[in-house]
Amino acid sequence: MSPNLKQSICALFEVHQEPSGIARVITPLEYPGSGDKIVIRVRPSDNGKIIDENGEAVLYASLAGGDVDSDTLDRWSQELQNNSPVTLDLDETLRAFASSDDLIAPYIFKVAQAAQQLHAIATARSERKSSDFKDRVASIIDEVAARLNRRVTNNAELPITGDLYADHLIDTPTPLIVITATSAARLLEAQIIYMQYRAEKKSGLIFAIAESQATVTRKQFERAGYFTHKTVVFSPDALEQLVSTEIQSQH
Repeated sequence: MSPNLKQSICALFEVHQEPSGIARVITPLEYPGSGDKIVIRVRPSDNGKIIDENGEAVLYASLAGGDVDSDTLDRWSQELQNNSPVTLDLDETLRAFASSDDLIAPYIFKVAQAAQQLHAIATARSERKSSDFKDRVASIIDEVAARLNRRVTNNAELPITGDLYADHLIDTPTPLIVITATSAARLLEAQIIYMQYRAEKKSGLIFAIAESQATVTRKQFERAGYFTHKTVVFSPDALEQLVSTEIQSQH
């Protein structure tokens, strides 16, 4: 693993190297409602590394009384396999294969995020009321970009390793990358994006917009201030001013 990526990972994750060659990574993400940290293993393999959560997501969900054999979980697993490097294998373990070292950091996050999602789906008791937060952010971004004659791409794949996406990518001399942080996991992904841009020496400004500190947790919100260019709580007027000012400053 390159020094830059190792430093980036260690800044957010606690890494323990075991004598067997397996790295045990304690992530900041928790299984919903339990307080248990999600732990990821990085195992040596031919031509790369295997990233997995040791089957703990299904175990913890089962212990919490969750349904790990539901049709909903089956559909989620299929979507995960189709749209992500992570798979839920027959031994009920979430895995991803990193063919190169620069994939290790984003894949650790993706496996941890999948473990959190699996647990949440398996233990869900009722449907949550959907939030219009993402739509409100998108509306403001589109309006400001149109007013200032800047092209904006929504759900944009970023030119960095790891299949990472921006909710909005504004075409400015230094690209403005907006992440709508609907959860602590998405806020952590904004930080991974920031670190990947630095590691790969790419030009870009990463802005994370959280619906509230509560939705991403206060701890993660405060941490994100060090690992993004700017992390703020959503305010329509403030967001419009923030984006307008940044775009105009780059003229």
